[in-house]
Amino acid sequence: MPVNVTKKEKETSQNLVHRFTKTVRQSGILLQLRKDRFFKRAKSDLVKKRSALRRVAGKIAKIKEEKLAKPK
Repeated sequence: MPVNVTKKEKETSQNLVHRFTKTVRQSGILLQLRKDRFFKRAKSDLVKKRSALRRVAGKIAKIKEEKLAKPK
């Protein structure tokens, strides 16, 4: 999906760069590249289960500490 922009006769380099950036923006190449760059895979079922168990264990430990704590 290459973008080709050739310099027209009597066109300044600034206009050429502006036309090139406009063409690239309209083509959607940068959006696709950003999607590919920041893509994160979904977590596996085992990883989800382990993190859920870790959260539950942490909550239980916190409740236990609160019950055993000295009164203020």
